[in-house]
Amino acid sequence: MSNTIATITQIKNTRAFVLELVKNLNTAQLNKIPVGFNNNIIWNIGHLTAAQQNLCYVRSGIAVTVTEEHFSPFLSGTKPENFIEQTEIDSIFDTFLNSMDRLAIDYSGGIFLKFDPWDKRYGMKLNSIEDAINFIPFHEGLHIGYIMALKKLV
Repeated sequence: MSNTIATITQIKNTRAFVLELVKNLNTAQLNKIPVGFNNNIIWNIGHLTAAQQNLCYVRSGIAVTVTEEHFSPFLSGTKPENFIEQTEIDSIFDTFLNSMDRLAIDYSGGIFLKFDPWDKRYGMKLNSIEDAINFIPFHEGLHIGYIMALKKLV
């Protein structure tokens, strides 16, 4: 269990780095979709929260811990539909960090009693909540790369 909590802490620290990376960008920059891209920086950040919720809670048969507006619009296969204003951006940022605190509490509390195995397109099979949590840094690393590329173009 302590290794999994350490991984959750690592994810939260990485997320703090992401927020530091984008803190000086304005709403237009966070929302801009450069030519050749399907999404923007704020979608990528929202997606990381939605993907973590989907992987950990939905696959475990548990309701997500974030609001609907922080979940469905950012799932895989979606793309930005609307301009996101600063107040909602602030809320997305808060949820991005706070969802990891909630995951640590829920994991420590032993609520993840079952897990629907999942073959990820990256050639990984996730068979447990621990597999899902251990997959998150890989997935977030991919999207941090996209965020860094987008930041150069906005």
